[in-house]
Amino acid sequence: MIFYIVYIASIIVLILHFTGFLARRNMEWAVLVAAIALFAVNILDYLSII
Repeated sequence: MIFYIVYIASIIVLILHFTGFLARRNMEWAVLVAAIALFAVNILDYLSII
């Protein structure tokens, strides 16, 4: 379940990034957080931990 939530959140952050919403609000760090979260979920899924 968390796998899908992280993917949906990452897609939303990506859309907000390309529309300029994050840059106008000085929230570009959200892209890095989404990338790290997506990487972590993929690794944990690969290792069958979650």
